[in-house]
Amino acid sequence: MPKATHETPIGGARCARVFSALGDETRLALVARLSTGQPLSIARLAEGRGQSRQSITKHLRVLRHAGVVRGVRQGREHCFELRREAIDDARAALDRLTREWEMALHRLKHMLESEAVPSQEPRRKHKRGTS
Repeated sequence: MPKATHETPIGGARCARVFSALGDETRLALVARLSTGQPLSIARLAEGRGQSRQSITKHLRVLRHAGVVRGVRQGREHCFELRREAIDDARAALDRLTREWEMALHRLKHMLESEAVPSQEPRRKHKRGTS
C-alpha cells in the first residue's frame, strides 16, 4: 500500500512560516510598524508597546526565521526592516487560494443548478368530508 503524502498547502513551507509568524498580535503590530519602509531599532519598536526589549527581540527572531524581517546595521545600532517579498509571496498564495475557492464554488453552483429538478405544482389538499 503506498504511503499517504501530505502536500504543503498553497504557497509552500515558506508561506506557512510567514502565516504562522503573522498569527501573533504582537508580531503583526511589529510588521505594521516596519511597513513604513524605515529600518527601526529594537528600542524604537518597543516604544509604546508596554513590552521589554527582550520580548520584542524574541518576536523579531520569529519574524526573521519566517523571512518577514531582516536585521541591518545603521551605525552602532542593529535595526530591523520588513522584507516585502515575503509578504508579497504570502499575498500571492492567498490570491491563488481565493481563485481556487471561487472556481470550486462556481463549479458547485453550476452542478447544483444543472441537477435541479423543476419545481412541481404543490399537491392540492382535499377538504375533509367531500368526495
